Amino acid sequence: MKNLFSLDGRTALVTGGNQGLGKAFALGLARAGARVAIAGRREDANLAAAAEAHEAGLEFAPITADITDDRQVAAMVEQALDAFGGSIDVLVNNAGVCYHADSFEVTDEQWDGVFDLNVRALWKTSLAVGAHMRDRRSGSIVNIGSMSGLIVNRPQWQPAYNASKAAVHHLTRSLAVEWAPYGIRVNAVAPGYVKTEMAPVDRPEFQRHWVEDCPQQRFALPEEIAPSVVFLASDAASFITGSILVADGGYTAV
Repeated sequence: MKNLFSLDGRTALVTGGNQGLGKAFALGLARAGARVAIAGRREDANLAAAAEAHEAGLEFAPITADITDDRQVAAMVEQALDAFGGSIDVLVNNAGVCYHADSFEVTDEQWDGVFDLNVRALWKTSLAVGAHMRDRRSGSIVNIGSMSGLIVNRPQWQPAYNASKAAVHHLTRSLAVEWAPYGIRVNAVAPGYVKTEMAPVDRPEFQRHWVEDCPQQRFALPEEIAPSVVFLASDAASFITGSILVADGGYTAV
């Protein structure tokens, strides 16, 4: 049974893998046996994450790329393929951004920024990596959605982010159905509130809705979400595609 969860001999590319959830996903994949490339806009953060992995006895291949730029997406994929000897078995589309603002206060620049990174960049990266997976007739893509694609968060308003994650969920299903004949599985993880740089879970004004409304009465740590990504990437999930795995402490169940 343990062998089904092993990623020995596999290769993985994680976007936004230099901090928060993305770094936890990259570390989880590496601990399961995968060779991992992380991609992010900031070279210093990429190198710091790679150094942290090295100290833990793991190795990351750091790639500096802004995946809202199509040319940099292509270059990122080529660098990952070169690092891995020509194959990418697992893609984790993690990079994302969120703005808290009332709908009437959301600027066009913020709206476009959210959809450019959370949806369009995910789409373009999936196409670039998916083409190689199609040729090899195998692969697993794990998109990072959010429970925000299923509910409306309170007390903060984040309409662009919520809409973008709902789009990620349905794009996941669409690609899963279309790409199943190529041996490519496409799933998503939808985390609840997790303590990261993006989610200020410790702020008292959010305690009432973010923590007390959760059946488990707490937020998660990134390391608690990583196993779901490893599972969906592995052969243990070989008959799972088009699924949205919700990891939210029961938040969306009530």
